[in-house]
Amino acid sequence: MDNADVPITSGRLCANDYSSLEWLELPPLDTETMWAIIHESISDLQVNQLLWYYLGYRYQPVEQTWDVSLVAPAWQDSYPTPPDFIASRPATVQLTRSIPTEHKQLLKEQLGFKGYKLGEFGPRQTRRATAVSWLLAYLASGVY
Repeated sequence: MDNADVPITSGRLCANDYSSLEWLELPPLDTETMWAIIHESISDLQVNQLLWYYLGYRYQPVEQTWDVSLVAPAWQDSYPTPPDFIASRPATVQLTRSIPTEHKQLLKEQLGFKGYKLGEFGPRQTRRATAVSWLLAYLASGVY
């Protein structure tokens, strides 16, 4: 899927113009940040930027291009520019599939997250929980 014209925050990302985005300082990968993602205390943009960074995407503002040299080949093939994980179901499915089996329960095991109650969640909340699962698996892998 090409991620041209997908929403990032308010407004739309047109023709992969990432130069107009507000680049935020990334919070630490700790329990507080994980809960902030789940409780929607940090923006969708910041959640995306965390995922982009730890997947290896590096934006080059002068050239207005992405350096993907640190990105795994499977991600480079599917997403030569980083996707909006909150808006894109296919990107979130790929994120879920990339979590190693031994790390799939970390959200429950490390955070004690019991899930959302019926009626209090939608795709956005589910995708945020997936982001936290992936970030916890990234930490558990020790590759950072």
